[in-house]
Amino acid sequence: MRRILPRPLPHALSLLALSALIVGCGGAKEDTPTPPPPVQPGPLAVGFTSPVAANNVHDVASAIPLQVNVTINGNPAPNGTPVSLTTNSISASLAPTVPTTLGGAATSVLNSNVIGPVVVNATVTSTTHSANESLKLYIRPVRKPLELLVPAYFSAAKDSPWTTLVSGAKSYPDVKITAIMNPNGGVLTSTTTANTDLATAMASLKTANGKVVAYVSTLYGNGARSEADIKATIDKYLELYPTLDGFFIDEMASGSNRLAHYQAIYTYIKGKPRDPGVPALVVIGNPGIYPDQAYADATDALTTFEGTAAAFQALDPQQSSNTWVYSLANTSQAMLVHSASTCTAMQDSLKHANKARTNTGLVFTTDETSVRTVTKLPAYWIQLLGTVDAMNKGGTLPAC
Repeated sequence: MRRILPRPLPHALSLLALSALIVGCGGAKEDTPTPPPPVQPGPLAVGFTSPVAANNVHDVASAIPLQVNVTINGNPAPNGTPVSLTTNSISASLAPTVPTTLGGAATSVLNSNVIGPVVVNATVTSTTHSANESLKLYIRPVRKPLELLVPAYFSAAKDSPWTTLVSGAKSYPDVKITAIMNPNGGVLTSTTTANTDLATAMASLKTANGKVVAYVSTLYGNGARSEADIKATIDKYLELYPTLDGFFIDEMASGSNRLAHYQAIYTYIKGKPRDPGVPALVVIGNPGIYPDQAYADATDALTTFEGTAAAFQALDPQQSSNTWVYSLANTSQAMLVHSASTCTAMQDSLKHANKARTNTGLVFTTDETSVRTVTKLPAYWIQLLGTVDAMNKGGTLPAC
């Protein structure tokens, strides 16, 4: 008897129908996104790799790129590992707040609209471990262009360095120059007549958009020069040179025990009447080091460094716990550098001043061995002007 085998076709059709039904129910969609892998158990390590520690000062309202590296068991974390970022400031924002890793690194951008310190925290957790790291940044006012503060203690006679000073100001009109005049060693109580050469030089510099402040000796507020004597010198300066733009208060103390003395001088100068439309008199103090923070309220600018070019390269406000300078505009700090014997040394000093971490906007270097006895402009005067101009404009520095 012949056996009749069952047909396979209906069964195959049934399987096809069942497959279609499964697909129709969404059981085999190919475009379903793959969820990020869970953080694997194991020892975690997290650390900021950008910005680096030396670059922890930034302008307000600027975008600050952040990068956080994550390792698990010493190896880069799997792609997609989430990193939670937070800050201690309600005025700072992060985008994104929970970046995920790629090649072991997660990136975000910080922006702060308020001047002051900001701490960013990064946290990574797994089923067995947790790790976190903090980064402290300082937000400063937006950088202003560098300006020159020139100790013009030399003669103002015909063809003197004042002539070169004025000529340079005309050649670089975009570089602001403030000259410090010093006709009598900072004491004018017994002087009755103006130095006509100096008055002429002052007028020429001001015509070239420069400014002139007068040197005042204070002998560190130790009582050797009384407050009354200092005020008398200020009055005499304004009597003899009425177009002055302000005063350079030299030999300024730095401790809080002398603060009241300098606050009184500052208030006295600021109280001097000015014609309508004429800016108030400027007060630049020179302790030559970082003083007590309150001195910033007794001046418009502080000379926080006076010394050699070599020593200036080591200057770091953070190493001396003077981060309060980041609350001030860079033009609220000055440096007077001597013994910058070459053009290259001058440019290195200006580069250091221009760093956000140094935050110094009033600058001067000389190839002489002291700024207290300056007798001439440095041999690289034109390159000094050109260097400031190029730094302000983001151009190529002049050749040395």
